[in-house]
Amino acid sequence: MRLTPIDIGSFWLPRQTSTLAPEVDAGFHVVYWLSVGFFVLVVGAMAYFAVRYRRRREGEKTSSIDHSTALEIVWTTIPALMLLGLFAMGLKGYASAAVAPAEALEIQVTAEKWLWTFTYPNGTTTVNELGVPKDRPVRLVMSSKDIVHSFFVPEFRIKQDLVPGAYTTTWFQATEAKDVAVLCAEYCGTGHSDMGAKIIVMDEPVYKDWLEKGGGASDLPPAELGKKLFTQRSCATCHSLDGSRIQGPSLKGLIGRSEDLEGGASVKVDENYIRESILNPGAKIVRGYPAAMPTFQGLLKDREIDALIAYLKSVN
Repeated sequence: MRLTPIDIGSFWLPRQTSTLAPEVDAGFHVVYWLSVGFFVLVVGAMAYFAVRYRRRREGEKTSSIDHSTALEIVWTTIPALMLLGLFAMGLKGYASAAVAPAEALEIQVTAEKWLWTFTYPNGTTTVNELGVPKDRPVRLVMSSKDIVHSFFVPEFRIKQDLVPGAYTTTWFQATEAKDVAVLCAEYCGTGHSDMGAKIIVMDEPVYKDWLEKGGGASDLPPAELGKKLFTQRSCATCHSLDGSRIQGPSLKGLIGRSEDLEGGASVKVDENYIRESILNPGAKIVRGYPAAMPTFQGLLKDREIDALIAYLKSVN
């Protein structure tokens, strides 16, 4: 079977699922195979000369010829032309990745430790899930609330830093309806490895329905929906369910528990305390833990908060 460039690339690169990916991979393959060719040429020549011109007897000398103008012109001109070709290819790829089409759908992306928030033109907000239509360009306008993060989608071949106090942009056009992994490629603290998200690529009609429902709101029972949200919102990055200590207090057996707070007060955990902790996490800080939890004010609907509370009631 004849292998296509995509088949070859799949041996060591993630699957190509955006319009930018083939151009990025083409540049990679050109540089890779040129490097392999020059490695073989240089190391092969070194090995040949080491054997061919080794000293065979005492006092033997090599030829007195030590200069060739023609050879120097050739080995300077050819690499220079190759470098110009690589520069042109890289510039074309950079321009393609830097400038989004005018008709692109614009979505706001906000990063913070340790989650991603996506805001759509109609006001819908999702956390750690970015829904996009297939075969339509999407432009991301991105910023960070705290430190530098990096939005990295291997299958799309895009990576862009998010900087506090500034906006950065990137764009893509997905070519397959599937779920695609998003990673943070900039070390951002203890929960860095868990700062993941996914892009849900949908056909246009499915996407419109998903967006109208507020990002695919589920009809699951409250506790089951809460369990799903607990995973989607990366709550497990800071809160364990088995009693172990990580960035935040464990949520095992939370309801009815008495928590000692910074400042000497204490509080009995109930539904109101959980709701307040989700919407205003700095109001009551459990002793011994940093005030690092981000607020979910405006990111969770009342039904979703109720679902999370119902789920936490079931965690004994």
